[in-house]
Amino acid sequence: MITKEELDKLVEQYETPEFIKDDPIQFPHKFKNEEDVTIAGFLASCIAYGNRKVILRKIDELLNLIDYKPYDFVMNFDPKMLGDYNYRFTKEPDFANFFKKLNNLYKNKKCLKWLFESNYNGDTIPMLQAVCNYFYDDCDLTQGYCHLVPNPKKGGTLKRLNMFLRWLVRKPPVDLALWDFIPTSKLVIPFDTHVARISRGMGLLTRNSNDYKAVLELTNNLKQFDANDPAKYDFALFGYGITHPNR
Repeated sequence: MITKEELDKLVEQYETPEFIKDDPIQFPHKFKNEEDVTIAGFLASCIAYGNRKVILRKIDELLNLIDYKPYDFVMNFDPKMLGDYNYRFTKEPDFANFFKKLNNLYKNKKCLKWLFESNYNGDTIPMLQAVCNYFYDDCDLTQGYCHLVPNPKKGGTLKRLNMFLRWLVRKPPVDLALWDFIPTSKLVIPFDTHVARISRGMGLLTRNSNDYKAVLELTNNLKQFDANDPAKYDFALFGYGITHPNR
């Protein structure tokens, strides 16, 4: 198994401002207003799947369509501004419905922070389920729409939602530290097939299925190295993938 010293060295090497420019987290970093940062981060995380270069291009395309004013767009939602914007599974009506839910949330004098915080009771899974329930309520649940906000009940890895939490909770230089109601000890590793392959190669994961049980196994193993901030090792796994591309 890889050692704590090796992992910590990789975190030190990759958790730097230089990391931001090639990662979807660059987009919330472009804003200063808290609601702009939060909404931009949520949008970016929701569509952050697939080829990295395409992801960055599609997030930038979406933000350009809404004039790089995410909070203003949500508050004054006009589906015409989205044009025929789509991304892979998620089509034009799916994005329109997604923004309608955001508009309803903010028009009712609530916000994304309220949605997450009011449903947090010390465990992130019930909170993420409540967030999912809000977006699914009275909505056309197409494949593309459900892919934007995955349902925890299905047992998937919830990579993008957990990545969003990492962004909003952990401290700079890379992450944003906007939300303090979730301790970093409660965050889990954003988990995908790339992370699964690398963590098995490191000896940090034995489970064969890529599901939420695997997410918890990996996170619990990483807590042996840092119980207060296991999600920081997301940078180590990324760095290991760069330095060991064939493993």
